[in-house]
Amino acid sequence: MTPSRQPWSALEQRLGYSFRDPAMLMRALTHKSFANENRAPRVQHNETLEFLGDAVLGFVIGELIFKSFPALQEGSLSKIKAHLVSAATLSQKAKELDLGSFLRLGSGEARSGGSNKDSLVADAMEAVFAAIYLDGGLPAVGPFISRVFEPDISGINLADLSFHDYKTALQETAQRLGLPLPEYRVVEETGPDHEKTFLIQVFWNGEAFAQGHGPSKKEAQREAARATLEKLGKV
Repeated sequence: MTPSRQPWSALEQRLGYSFRDPAMLMRALTHKSFANENRAPRVQHNETLEFLGDAVLGFVIGELIFKSFPALQEGSLSKIKAHLVSAATLSQKAKELDLGSFLRLGSGEARSGGSNKDSLVADAMEAVFAAIYLDGGLPAVGPFISRVFEPDISGINLADLSFHDYKTALQETAQRLGLPLPEYRVVEETGPDHEKTFLIQVFWNGEAFAQGHGPSKKEAQREAARATLEKLGKV
């Protein structure tokens, strides 16, 4: 039985794409926790779609930036691509579409705020890319990805390709200064498992240099690197 377009029609309007097979979109929005709680054979979750969506996104973005910046070397193109396909960028795009409100989540995941989790909505965004690709091919997903990322691509400052990747910027600063690479150490973890806060210190050249807080180790490391660069007058 083919699912009704409701409640997906509102999301299709935001996507600017109407699915020939709405079941494909429904699968893209189905988290594994929902499938585990609803074990009917036809309930499929979106993990394998995430895998395909990552590949589709990488290909389309690669072509877009190759054509947009024909004079750039491979290293610079790779930095741009890594920024555009990062989990942080994808979660931002998903939230702009309010993708989280359309997700099908298990009861536990829903209670823990899964619809607002950056990693979860970023994965769902990749799954949506795959769903559009499988439903309409590259002629459908290519223009969609181009439309979603055009403001980011047009706003790229070629004079500064760090994209607020403070960890990489700090590593490059250390190499320029001939110093050892910074080390990140977890100093403190607070809060329940689903809502932890991490405190991380940057140890550089044998001493604690700066620290940062964040809801994940990665984000806390990023903040610690940013604080270090601020002390060095680099941001």
